[in-house]
Amino acid sequence: QLELVESGGGLVQPGGSLRLSCVDSSLTLKVYSVGWFRQAPGKEREGVSCITNTGSSTDYADSVKGRFTISRDNTKGTVYLQMDSLKPEDTAVYYCAAGWPPNRRTCPPDDMDYWGKGTLVTVSS
Repeated sequence: QLELVESGGGLVQPGGSLRLSCVDSSLTLKVYSVGWFRQAPGKEREGVSCITNTGSSTDYADSVKGRFTISRDNTKGTVYLQMDSLKPEDTAVYYCAAGWPPNRRTCPPDDMDYWGKGTLVTVSS
């Protein structure tokens, strides 16, 4: 059973950067693919990015390509989401989730098995 904890959210001005972390203290996360998702007020949850267990393959939503970077450090049981050039429309609660198999190239929300509780990102001047 994984327990995922997100951190790194906060208030940032448009054009700014944040780095989100998704941590599993049991270090079991290394055998799972991991995705980042977000849900804005009044909107449905959407996939943001996905990474295989080794980090060899990544995937991004069109809305964040070129601005967000997903990475992982399996020695720390952590997956990161570096968010640059943030826009007001990036405002949302961001969640990480882990799923099987470990080499999945996309992370459909319904296929993810373990979810964190989320961290709020607000982009506003």
